[in-house]
Amino acid sequence: MTKIKVLIGAGLLVALAALQIGQSQLQEPVVAANNDVMAPHFLVDPLWPKPLPNHWVQGNTIGVDVDERDHIFAVHRNTESQFMRIQEIGLYSGVSECCTPAPPILEFDLEGNLINAWGGPEEGAPYTWPESNHGIDVAPNGDIWIGGNGGPDSHVLVFTRDGEYVRTVGVPEAEMDSNSTTSYGRVAEIAIDAANNEVYFADGYRNKRVAVVDLATGAFKRYWGAYGNRPDDDADVTYTPGEPGPQQFRGPVHCAIPSNDGLVYVCDRGADRIQVFRTDGTYVREVIISPATLAQGSTWDIDFSPDEDQEFLYLADGQNFKIYIIDRESLEVLYTFGDGGRQPGLFFAPHSIATDSQGNIYTTETYEGKRIQKFLYQGMQPVTVRDRAPTWPAEEL
Repeated sequence: MTKIKVLIGAGLLVALAALQIGQSQLQEPVVAANNDVMAPHFLVDPLWPKPLPNHWVQGNTIGVDVDERDHIFAVHRNTESQFMRIQEIGLYSGVSECCTPAPPILEFDLEGNLINAWGGPEEGAPYTWPESNHGIDVAPNGDIWIGGNGGPDSHVLVFTRDGEYVRTVGVPEAEMDSNSTTSYGRVAEIAIDAANNEVYFADGYRNKRVAVVDLATGAFKRYWGAYGNRPDDDADVTYTPGEPGPQQFRGPVHCAIPSNDGLVYVCDRGADRIQVFRTDGTYVREVIISPATLAQGSTWDIDFSPDEDQEFLYLADGQNFKIYIIDRESLEVLYTFGDGGRQPGLFFAPHSIATDSQGNIYTTETYEGKRIQKFLYQGMQPVTVRDRAPTWPAEEL
């Protein structure tokens, strides 16, 4: 019996050591950092959010934003095709007691309580719900802007925070053209610049541009392509690691996020790059992130630290399954956290990212990830692990 206990104890120590190594070393080596480098640090909150009511489950969770009340809005895909029909949504299918898809728009408070849930297609509604939900942003007045990247999704919808329809921006099921001034091409993400009364569309999956509309009316204002060029839907957008990137966005154009100091950060996901522009579309600079990444690319979504200067940029990478903490002025990656996995603090395709006023980070996961996670801000700390830093307390590993 004593020998068995010793073996079990040794096995547990090995397992714990493996877990700690796995958090920080899987796929890429740990690189010790200079302790003089300070950056925001985060720990996962494994109990956030609280369980959903009504036997609800989430599908691909495809967008997240935080409003001025620090309420967190997530959009997910709740159509039948997103689930294993018999095994996963048996209640919906009429074969078992659990479960059924939650409404596509979910609103949480800081403690993880579900505050509201709404949305989806309705017969006779004055709007066309997106075939494939994608992207969400909350205006200062509480209006919710929603995009879509399904086949016919050439428009954006606006609702009140309680789900009352406000307007359609663009024309549903229109022919898609990156130089159109009336419709859009599968908008991936939406970002509101309240100071200038404007809204930025990462336009997106079919079109290859940034488009800007008026916040109050949705009226079209301007657009541009990669490097500030006029978009060309027929251009060669081949991406080869180590060679200059294409002169057009390769796409999907997956985010277009304005900063407080008049810059716009654009995710050209398939080319592993972030391009920076002035708000008039003038090209400023770019940075390539994990340039060997192929398939779906490395640059999925961006948000900033909540300080007035927005000193840090946070980048979600759904192909490499991690989050980058980046110095915004230099665009230097200070460190990353996360890894592939199902446990809290790990990821299956982190898709979207947002921060609240307290500095906490929220991430969503698409495909089989199907969840939203919260990472608690731990203040400024020395960077000691450059890649895949753990998000659990050291004493728990």
